[in-house]
Amino acid sequence: MTEVERIADQLQRSMEGNAWHGPALLEVLEGVTAEEAARPASTAHTISEIALHIAAWMSAATDFGDSHHNPQTFRKCSTSILALEFGDCGDCPRNPLGRVGQATNCPFPWVVSDFGLIDAIESGLVKVPQLAVRDTTGAEIPGYFNIWHWILPQLTPAERGGKKASPKPEAILKYAHHPIAMLGSLWQTECEEWACLATDLRPPVFILVCKNTQIAKVIYEWLAEDKAPVGIPSVKIEGFRNNGGINTIRVDSKVVHETDTGQARSDESRWMRFTLDTVGRNAWPADRQGRPIYPNDFEELAKKLGRPLHPPGRDVRCIVSVGMLTEGWDCNTVTHIIGLRRFMSQLLCEQVVGRGLRRTTYETGEDGRLTEEVAKVFGVPFEVIPFKSNKQPAPTPMVKRRHVHAVPAKAEFELLFPRVEGYTQKIQNRISVNWENVPPLFLEPGRIPPEVEVKALSVTNEGKLSLFGPGRLDDVTLGEFRAKRRMQELVFDLARGLARHYIAQGHCDIPAHALFPQLAGIIGRYIEKKVHVQYSAHKKDLFLAPYYGWLVERLVEAIGPDTSQGEAPEVPIYESSRGPGSTLEVDFWTSWEVREVLRSHVNYVVADTKKWQQSAAYYLDKHAAVAAFVKNAGLGFAIPYLYNGQMHDYLPDSLVRLRSDVPAHLILETKAFDPLADVKRAAAERWVAAVNAECRFGHWQYGMARKTEDVPRIITEAAGRHTRD
Repeated sequence: MTEVERIADQLQRSMEGNAWHGPALLEVLEGVTAEEAARPASTAHTISEIALHIAAWMSAATDFGDSHHNPQTFRKCSTSILALEFGDCGDCPRNPLGRVGQATNCPFPWVVSDFGLIDAIESGLVKVPQLAVRDTTGAEIPGYFNIWHWILPQLTPAERGGKKASPKPEAILKYAHHPIAMLGSLWQTECEEWACLATDLRPPVFILVCKNTQIAKVIYEWLAEDKAPVGIPSVKIEGFRNNGGINTIRVDSKVVHETDTGQARSDESRWMRFTLDTVGRNAWPADRQGRPIYPNDFEELAKKLGRPLHPPGRDVRCIVSVGMLTEGWDCNTVTHIIGLRRFMSQLLCEQVVGRGLRRTTYETGEDGRLTEEVAKVFGVPFEVIPFKSNKQPAPTPMVKRRHVHAVPAKAEFELLFPRVEGYTQKIQNRISVNWENVPPLFLEPGRIPPEVEVKALSVTNEGKLSLFGPGRLDDVTLGEFRAKRRMQELVFDLARGLARHYIAQGHCDIPAHALFPQLAGIIGRYIEKKVHVQYSAHKKDLFLAPYYGWLVERLVEAIGPDTSQGEAPEVPIYESSRGPGSTLEVDFWTSWEVREVLRSHVNYVVADTKKWQQSAAYYLDKHAAVAAFVKNAGLGFAIPYLYNGQMHDYLPDSLVRLRSDVPAHLILETKAFDPLADVKRAAAERWVAAVNAECRFGHWQYGMARKTEDVPRIITEAAGRHTRD
């Protein structure tokens, strides 16, 4: 008997009889009325729900084509289940699109009519979810439609973790800050509007659904306790802070499961269950005498913990959740939802979005119709017709590989270089910035959207989101956030943080009261001169990560001792375990094209571009001022630099030894476009200045060619500067 046949046999036994666990399903259902089957249970599914789940498994077994399974059994079971509801016609309390394999998202064969979530949205029975349909990136799928998939490609390998690891929580928050600030500012505005109306004293509720407890913990501490990770500014949403009250709660899936199954191990877990169940409630229901009707065990638990007797979730405004909250959660004041996790199925998307779709009121307007209520949703890729993934491309054929190595007979062309792993500086009185080398910061709407258009769920016949169709089109921007910020506030926040950073390092002897104004002046000048704003962005976006962290990084890398005022220059920290690097160590295989050269210790130049490296190698090999050169492939020459919260290695294209009586070298980069070109240039200039100040490895220069025709000019100018020096 195959595994499929064995499963089908066990399912048939569980339906009809002779099952290993005792009475079969059809035996148990005998005599059960529709009312009994639909009766809700506080910690379990109803009888009809369980029966429908079993029927779904029977349908799946049928789809797998098991020859031993009797289709009559499934039809008999389905009939019995439907009879539990309303005679011969049933009302399924769960999504009937639960099949597997080729029948995914198809109704079960016994479904006559499906009035699903989309029908409820279109009819106005629930709130209208507004999803991101277009943003400043111009991408076919807006970044905030699926925040998780938008963030992951932007993370560094260290931030992303291994194949089975989870991303670094701080890195997720770094990019999630923008969408959280957008919806958070709208939430603040809506909260103020609700308070002014005075018709409903309940606050609107904001939900964040996270991938795991680590991400939830970081975000909760950031929102509720104002504990901002390094490189991320304070959230500055006062309504979420737990200042003497409980405005934000964190709900873990484990706690929800324990309380749902009645296995809560602590009083705090039980209290969290009451808190979650009463979000959006101002008061308990009352009896005819006006006395509150408390849930079972609530009054006793409240007295034991010393808590007030009003609904504990009354003041909750933000929920940071790991699980899908809980089925049957009936809070109707949810207005904003953000998903910070991977959604593997549309059922999960429906569950999350569904938490925010209960209407606050069913009162009709003057036209006798329900007024439109909306819930803005970011990061939950809710689709009517899920997109299908593309087929994997065919495997690439094997290619020829070549051995690249140092040639002993060409030892005269050997190049040595220092291995720098960091820098050290001692600041006594004054700090300064080399403004020519400090890289600018661009605020790019094409990379991080500062505005998004959202619309009710309206799709094309291909299942893609559409700008057309019913429902209004709204703009979600950072306008409300920017209106509450001042640039001087940013300068002072940065100066205070950097002053603490330098003093804590122990390499700065300047008192805080003298260091702060120097830093404030440098920060103000950088923001004015070096921050470039593209259309629809604003300098106040520097209050948000990742721009805030990138600004701090550029300042930390650029600020150094003021040598013009007698301060000692910054010097490099060399690797202690290895000596200087050498072309003698080059030895590797490559599948790239290669070119032979004369003035190199290595036998080939690796041509890892279509023509740039080949052309540059020609000029280097022919120029009269070049004594020797090497392509930086397999060489191990790297320049450390800080970017995106982590240290990186910049690998310039070539090292050149110039003809001179004393050691003189040129670090040459050939690059048409690189978004980090300015950052890498600043890192290289810092490396050059520090190594030249230490003097042990001769004189070094750096040059960047934006086109190959610039290579001879850069070499000539470098040789001329060295001769003058």
